[in-house]
Amino acid sequence: MAYEKEDREIQYCFPAVNSSCIKGKRSRHEYNIMYVFFSLLSAWTVFLNLLVIISISHFKKLHTPTNLLILSLAVADLLVGFVILIEATKLIETCWYFGDTFCGIYSIFVTGLVSGSLGNLVLIAVDRYMAVRHPLLYPQKITATKTLLTICFCWFCSSAYSTCFVINNGNFNTSHRTDVCQGECAIIISFAWRVTDLILTFVFPCTLIITLYMRIFYVAHQQVKVINSLMKSGKFVIEGSRRRKSESKAALTLGIIVTVYLLCWIPYYICSLSAVSSTVVQFLSWVVYMNSGLNPLIYALFYPWFKKTVKLILTLKIFQPASSRVNIFIEHQL
Repeated sequence: MAYEKEDREIQYCFPAVNSSCIKGKRSRHEYNIMYVFFSLLSAWTVFLNLLVIISISHFKKLHTPTNLLILSLAVADLLVGFVILIEATKLIETCWYFGDTFCGIYSIFVTGLVSGSLGNLVLIAVDRYMAVRHPLLYPQKITATKTLLTICFCWFCSSAYSTCFVINNGNFNTSHRTDVCQGECAIIISFAWRVTDLILTFVFPCTLIITLYMRIFYVAHQQVKVINSLMKSGKFVIEGSRRRKSESKAALTLGIIVTVYLLCWIPYYICSLSAVSSTVVQFLSWVVYMNSGLNPLIYALFYPWFKKTVKLILTLKIFQPASSRVNIFIEHQL
């Protein structure tokens, strides 16, 4: 009877505070299963993306403009692995225990991470378009230094935007608010900012990415026709053909990554703006988080160099002298 009475009692995030949020109830069994699952998901995401980061950073043959963009995206995905732990704590405990200040910082961090990742996908689309559209001029037009500066500028813009967005929409001092209880970390977005955010972080980048990839595959299709006609006429240039095939394959692989990301992101964004239940939105947000653990698997499926570098990393051969100069390409080259 004592246990039944305790179960019926309402629990609060902060029992000593009058404006405290009500704490959700879970059995000890549910707690353990959820914490183990999300801990493994976080570890998986961090570990796989760490392999990508080490591979591209360590091996000099991989220091190309395209791989720098993949590296930047992998860093964002790795950071999502740590976000998963905090989001899992919010989900399981149903309370925010980290204070108002950290709530604001965390909101800026997550908003910047999302917009930065989407910015990286835009840069990848632009990079692949230039490589497929101008394969011979690409090495002169797109250099590692230019790409690195562009990546830094992208993350700077994402950080500045997320800071403005959160500061203008997040009043995190819950002790002076009547619409938010203590133990909740929430952003109340105004209509003007909702429209601005919709355009800047959804409509514009998604439209640009889709348009560029449509152009990429159109150009690639036209180049295949040209190559086939040259082969029939006996004027086939093998070096140009290899470069075009290489760039087209890279575009296809990165196109799959972009497509998977958009398939995870677009439903979440649409549902979050419409009158859909919070449970559905929460589920779709976790689909977006889990996408960060999928990208390395796509690299493993389509990039032979990634399989080789992972083997060298896991066998600790990267600590051997001159290991960074190893030629990790077998037949395919990005």
